[in-house]
Amino acid sequence: MRVLEAAGLPTVVIGNARDIVETCGVARFVFLDSPLGNPCGEPFNASEQRWVVRSAVELLASARGPRTTLALPYRWAKGEAWKEKIFSKEQPFLEGEAEQRWLESKEKYKELKAKGAL
Repeated sequence: MRVLEAAGLPTVVIGNARDIVETCGVARFVFLDSPLGNPCGEPFNASEQRWVVRSAVELLASARGPRTTLALPYRWAKGEAWKEKIFSKEQPFLEGEAEQRWLESKEKYKELKAKGAL
C-alpha cells in the first residue's frame, strides 16, 4: 500500500480488526464492526456490500489527511454474540486441515528463524 501511495495512487483498506489496521498506519481505512473475514458485511448481502464499497470510494475522495478512519454505523444482523465467541471452540481461528497447515507453517517459520534465514 505504501508503495502505491508513494507513487501517487491513493488507497483505502476495508477491514474488521481496527486496532491492528490503525497500528499499521494505513492512509485511509473503512472500519466495519463485524466478525473477521467479513469486511464488507454479511455474505450474499449485495446491497450492504455495495454500501461499504461506496463508503470506501467516498472516503477516497474526501479524506484530507493521512491515517483517516471511517467507522461505519454497522451492526451484525445476528447480534453481538460473535464478539464473545471469537477464537473459542465455538468460533475457532481455524479448523481441520486449515489448522494443520497453519501449525506446519508456524513450525517451518520457527526453524528458518532459528537458522537465521529470516
